[in-house]
Amino acid sequence: MTLLDTARTARDRAYAPYSGFKVGAAIRAASGTVYAGVNVENAAYPEGTCAEAGAIAAMILGGDTEIAEVAVIADATVPVAPCGGCRQKLAEFGTADVRVTMANMKGAARVMTLAELLPGAFQRDHMDDA
Repeated sequence: MTLLDTARTARDRAYAPYSGFKVGAAIRAASGTVYAGVNVENAAYPEGTCAEAGAIAAMILGGDTEIAEVAVIADATVPVAPCGGCRQKLAEFGTADVRVTMANMKGAARVMTLAELLPGAFQRDHMDDA
């Protein structure tokens, strides 16, 4: 199963009763282990969680801390990039050259690196320099 297949399977379990916009994400950690996440909405709309954040939480729970690759899929007309908050979260655990595959359920896909998605990201190793 590819990383995108894992994200697609996860997307089917997303909880999006308000928007109907289901998102699935999968992360391959540097160890090779794959973790998945889904978006979860609630009535306090901005208090939901993103699929990427769920996959990161699963990765941390699994004992991994380094992202090697990411896939995100949603039922949209074009491939959807992670939101700004998730871009920063992904950058916390991945290097600038980590590939992020963004796809829709119709088969369209776009691949970018974390650096392309979030130029100038905050980095943990530079936080003490401020």
